[in-house]
Amino acid sequence: MEDDRRTDRLRRRWDRMSSSYDGSMTRADRRFFGDTRQWVCGQATGDVLEVAIGTGLNLPHYPGGVRLTGVEFSPGMLANARRRAAELGRAVDLREGDAQALDLPDAAYDTVVCTFGLCAIPDDRKALAEMARVLRPGGLLLLADHVEAGPRTLRAVQWLLELVTVPTAGEYWRRRPIRQVEAMGFTVEGHDRFRLGLVERLAARKPATHPEEQPS
Repeated sequence: MEDDRRTDRLRRRWDRMSSSYDGSMTRADRRFFGDTRQWVCGQATGDVLEVAIGTGLNLPHYPGGVRLTGVEFSPGMLANARRRAAELGRAVDLREGDAQALDLPDAAYDTVVCTFGLCAIPDDRKALAEMARVLRPGGLLLLADHVEAGPRTLRAVQWLLELVTVPTAGEYWRRRPIRQVEAMGFTVEGHDRFRLGLVERLAARKPATHPEEQPS
């Protein structure tokens, strides 16, 4: 019951933010994230799933030939993504859903993308496991987010921030998705970490076969 109330609070918060999200993220892109959206989306191929698609800020950066599905937790954000897709003339299968329990089949996508979303998903480990599940063997996982900083002093500041931002906004500052990605057996093929380690982006390949399927 408490989890349901928390989920409802977070959904209402993101719905309220949907009208101002583009402006704040555009400023963050310019100041902190640089060409990260282009770097991530430009590598996507085939059947692509974007988890936590938000208002669709990544849509202009995908290659024309991809077949794109987007999942978003907030109906308000999703409505903006639909408007953006229509304005761009881009065909996208946009769905409301939970990144921690994707209502999608196993091994359905060649590429899975998540940018600046894992920091706000309550259980990032579940979300990453779901991304791995729906990704085809040999498929590419593309992630970008703000993460635990490099310098110890900044990590201390992030710890203090989380005392406020986690209970009030569900925002985490000290996560490092790359650690779980590597633990799941993915091979990191591209990796950048910049702005004193605060921003990290990576491209990681899912194993083509399970270990038990390897030839002896």
